[in-house]
Amino acid sequence: MSKKLNNSENLFAERARQLVDKMTLAEKLSQMQYDAPAIPRLEIPGYNWWNECLHGVARSGRATVFPQAIGMAASFNEELMKNVADSISTEARAKYNQFRTLGDTKMSEGLTYWSPNINIFRDPRWGRGQETYGEDPLLTSKMAIAFIKGLQGEGKYRKVDATIKHYAVHSGPEDDRHGFDVKIDDKELYDTYLYAFERCIKEANPSAVMGAYNAINGEPCCASPTYVKEVLYEKFGFDGYFVSDCGAICDLDEAFRITKNKAESAALAVNNGCNLNCGSAYQYLKVAMTKGLIDEAAINDALERLFTARFRLGMFNDDCEYDNIPYEVVESKKHRDLNLKMAHESIVLLKNNGLLPLKPNQNITVIGPNADDKTILLGNYNGTPSRYTTLLQGIIEEGERKGCTVDYARGSHLFQEKPGIWEEHPLRDAILSAKRSDIIIMCMGISPLLEGEEVDDYSLSTSSDKPDLELPNIQKELFEEIIKTGKPIVFVNVSGSAINLKYQDEKCDAVLQCFYPGAEGGKALADIIFGNLSPSGRLPVTFYENTDDLPEFNDYTMKNRTYKFYEGTPVYAFGHGLTYSEIHEKWLDDSTVELRNSGAFDTAYSILKFETLPHKKLVDFKKVFIHSGEKKTIHF
Repeated sequence: MSKKLNNSENLFAERARQLVDKMTLAEKLSQMQYDAPAIPRLEIPGYNWWNECLHGVARSGRATVFPQAIGMAASFNEELMKNVADSISTEARAKYNQFRTLGDTKMSEGLTYWSPNINIFRDPRWGRGQETYGEDPLLTSKMAIAFIKGLQGEGKYRKVDATIKHYAVHSGPEDDRHGFDVKIDDKELYDTYLYAFERCIKEANPSAVMGAYNAINGEPCCASPTYVKEVLYEKFGFDGYFVSDCGAICDLDEAFRITKNKAESAALAVNNGCNLNCGSAYQYLKVAMTKGLIDEAAINDALERLFTARFRLGMFNDDCEYDNIPYEVVESKKHRDLNLKMAHESIVLLKNNGLLPLKPNQNITVIGPNADDKTILLGNYNGTPSRYTTLLQGIIEEGERKGCTVDYARGSHLFQEKPGIWEEHPLRDAILSAKRSDIIIMCMGISPLLEGEEVDDYSLSTSSDKPDLELPNIQKELFEEIIKTGKPIVFVNVSGSAINLKYQDEKCDAVLQCFYPGAEGGKALADIIFGNLSPSGRLPVTFYENTDDLPEFNDYTMKNRTYKFYEGTPVYAFGHGLTYSEIHEKWLDDSTVELRNSGAFDTAYSILKFETLPHKKLVDFKKVFIHSGEKKTIHF
């Protein structure tokens, strides 16, 4: 390992070298798989490296579930993001402290977290875009840096390991990812796709990088001499460990066919810097060694990186400052309050003709398939909250406190157009409920069932990517019928990505975007709708009318993509987001802005600083709080 280390790092690295020297070759090879077995004679417990925490500790039982990553990006609040990540790692440590009392730690019980996802959300069809921080490289890098620092902590030991993924140039289509070769020039590669990776490595020092499934210009990402060895390790100065995405090494011979068998695939990956394998390919490393495809020095380098990380996490020490974090921190009131704050700031007010905030003592009907659905709170790669508030529950509870009568009608299924004869047909009930009301709140959109990672049971034809930007037809039918009632409508779109809301913008009195808002999502939405606080979220992605003007989904060039290069007129632009107050920005020079709140509401507010040459580009942002009647001068 050739790294510049501080004293503690030198100690961790030296201990790793000494431990690796004591291992047999078979023991060394066993530790390069994500589900590393125990080595009892060396007092090394079994350890599974696979853990997830995009927006809370995932797949490990009870946890505080924060808004999905794309929603947290809408906050444009780095400080809040760091605090969220710190609370996530606190819960991660609390769980690990308990699980390790049982001996070996299994999947989702450890300290090495495969988060955050810093890929660029370049195309609104991509199902996994919800896991990212949006379409802008600067926003992505700043939110990711805050998240990494919050996760890893600043103590002698790492609190948990953060893993930035997926390196690199990966953002769909999901169906093609195992054999897709991205063709990209250096300017777009570095300006768009590698920008956040470089900034995160240099400014946040993440412990790990996960390789993507795809190839870049002919080189598969998990075994690339150019993009892993030369760019990541040498040019960017990455000094942590590199892990493959799950099954990606097998793709080298099965999909890309650049190797003939698993032994060649494993050797190629390790020789080019992939230290840890999620999958089964590294079982063939011994065969690779007997064939002379790899030497023991490369194995030792990989092992030293992996065990340096484990020593740095305090796994073999009894003086780690995080070992006494109690389980009671999981879903604590402090974390739930923080979750609610992030949920507040993740919601984006897209349109308001004055209907919001709602006045008290009105008859309200809540309509839509997402109104009382727990799954839309949670997104994907999520934990399990023991307490949660659906959108409907939040509106009922806050509405009743405001003297309102709240009715509910589902109105339609999420996407099923022709329910069976014995199934519920909820449209007519919704029409009748709407006619009885003063105000209608429609909670519609899509759900993690319709967008996500690779193939699922609901969207087999698109592997969980979206075929277009439209609402499901059954919901369009519901919307048309409710419009006919002539009642004022608050439209709440729930999705992890851009949906065509042009018609809703034309027909509704208010439109809000809710990005899978976490366990406190219903309370957060109700607080905003009823005016307990002013909304402050901004869109981290462009909301297009359709995909007709966009390049093909599998074209990774940036021409006519994202707010930087799109030549059309979006329905809602990147960075768009309203408050309930009147905020005026007056730029005094390139780095100073005078902010004045002439409205009636105190509000949080994100200032976005753009440059316009050679194209519009976000160069900085700050989140501030400004009281009604207050004037502030903000320096960048």
